[in-house]
Amino acid sequence: MIIFDPWLHRWSLTADGSPIATAYGDLLPVVRNGVRAMLKVARGKEERRGASLLDWYAGDGAVRVLEVEGPALLMERPCGDQSLAELSHSDRDDQATRILCATVQKLHTDRNTPPPGDLVPLDVWFRSLSSTDHPKLARSLAVARELLADKRCPIPLHGDIHHGNVLYDNDRGWLAIDPKGLRGEHAFDYSNIFCNPDFVVATAPAVFSRRLELVSQAAAVDRQRMLKWVLAYAGLSAAWCMEDGDGVELRLAIVEIASRELGG
Repeated sequence: MIIFDPWLHRWSLTADGSPIATAYGDLLPVVRNGVRAMLKVARGKEERRGASLLDWYAGDGAVRVLEVEGPALLMERPCGDQSLAELSHSDRDDQATRILCATVQKLHTDRNTPPPGDLVPLDVWFRSLSSTDHPKLARSLAVARELLADKRCPIPLHGDIHHGNVLYDNDRGWLAIDPKGLRGEHAFDYSNIFCNPDFVVATAPAVFSRRLELVSQAAAVDRQRMLKWVLAYAGLSAAWCMEDGDGVELRLAIVEIASRELGG
């Protein structure tokens, strides 16, 4: 709890649960003046950048930022009993996909204030894929290079939209958390939907096909280009998994499915 003590005192917070440690930061459920919140202390630049973008969203499609200073972020803590993963697992994946797409559209809304200046361009974000020589990722790399060379109206991107990063609040509905703080083509923000919530759901042929239809329509992106972003992202995610020694099977399966759908 020592890491949280300065912020608990400074922002008049009371712990409301057990600490949660992740690879990117430490979190603690808290309460202030009877209001539930989450205190997060970042461990690196990526999380601080994400906090800046979260603040820029100003609660439109995302949790509200209540305080931010240095590595510390105090944000709204959603309170609800719905889960996008549970929707997908209960044969309501169409509903989950539409919610994710609607959330992305809110996050991509034009705003009156300039976005943070430290957003990471997608070509930098894709460096892990660019440095791999894994034969199963060769087409992902080729497609990623094609997409990144064809720059289209770059906008601020959340960078990690998936079933676990959009939470339900009983008062405010579905809200995004944990942005990465990227900049690039808007279609990228829909690509991680296809890698979630797990292997069984994501790799089901009917689910993949239906998601492609729904996402392409919501994003106003033609089917082939959306498939290319799915292929590129799944390859990048697979490269990260290989670096971390983590399970890569799901990402490689999506690479294979998207590649097959693209043909050639």
